[in-house]
Amino acid sequence: QVQLVESGGGLVQAGDSLRLSCAASGRTFSSYVMGWFRQAPGKEREFVLAISRSGGNIYYADSVKGRFTISRDNAKNMVYLQMNSLKPEDTAVYYCAATSILDGSRWYTKSVYAYWGQGTQVTVSS
Repeated sequence: QVQLVESGGGLVQAGDSLRLSCAASGRTFSSYVMGWFRQAPGKEREFVLAISRSGGNIYYADSVKGRFTISRDNAKNMVYLQMNSLKPEDTAVYYCAATSILDGSRWYTKSVYAYWGQGTQVTVSS
């Protein structure tokens, strides 16, 4: 089991950058694929990025490709979401999630993630 706590959210202007962090508890962090999802008001929670256990494979949503990236530090039990060139449509609550599913084709689906953080709000003003 793993517990996740996000941090780093806030209010920024369009074009700014922001880095979110997700701290994981437990000694088995490196055995999980990690993902970031987001949920805007009135919308479904959507996939943003996922990173494999070693960090060697990264999957992106088309909407963030070229602007966002994900990284992890298994020694520190941390995963990061670097967001550049932020847009007002990036405004959402951002969630960190963990899954033991190794099939990358399934990482886009929120139902395969067993563990979730509480979320951190990101607001981008125009």
